[in-house]
Amino acid sequence: MGVESIAAAERLLVALDFDGTVAPLVDDPSTSRVTPAAAEAIARLGALPATWVAFVSGRPLASLAQLTGAGPDALLIGSHGVEVSLRGRLADAELSDDERARMARLEAALIELVTAVPGARLEHKPVGYGVHTRLVERTELVAPLQQAAREAADAIGGFTTRVGKDIVEFSVRAVNKGDGVRMLRELLADEAGGPVAVLYAGDDVTDEDAFAVLGEGDLGVKVGEGPTAATARVADVEAFATLLSELATVREASARSL
Repeated sequence: MGVESIAAAERLLVALDFDGTVAPLVDDPSTSRVTPAAAEAIARLGALPATWVAFVSGRPLASLAQLTGAGPDALLIGSHGVEVSLRGRLADAELSDDERARMARLEAALIELVTAVPGARLEHKPVGYGVHTRLVERTELVAPLQQAAREAADAIGGFTTRVGKDIVEFSVRAVNKGDGVRMLRELLADEAGGPVAVLYAGDDVTDEDAFAVLGEGDLGVKVGEGPTAATARVADVEAFATLLSELATVREASARSL
């Protein structure tokens, strides 16, 4: 299925990863922004009938909301599906005492490991941690650091581990981006009174969970290189912005013909 086919869907959810998909990867995650071309296309799509745009990211929900300029009607999935904001309604991600205790033990271990590797950074997430290595100049230290972090998590037990671009993440909740996409589709189908087609786009290994829940009539778009279950691929963020613009143009034309 291509852009023209998915654009003709009666109801369409455009679900987007953030970093590396609509915003370039940068050294300081707080400076990341959606490219102007992608932002324009997203605004056009969001203005169309029976068309919804959602962001599905590994970022914590607060960061995702800030960087996307989320309004009151935003559909946001943060922390790989753990944190959910559906038009301002937050899903409860409250930790149990056991989960908090395991996180505290892992935090102590990870702080020691990250401190020993110049350029490494520990990110605190609502239900876990991310060990970032993008700024580690001595690349020979990356693999040992990631392995030691995984061993620390395994020794404590009860963590889901995800390896992405320059990051290894640990979560005490076993959900993923595929769960987030499935939740969004079901919500919108209930609201709209009929099935909803999904275009999902992402650039990282963690996006494969979302591609895996797509079916006939959906479209998965891999941004960049690497093996994937997605049925379409574009080279980079700029190329994906072009695809989004084409999608908006075709869907606008379809809307005018109704």
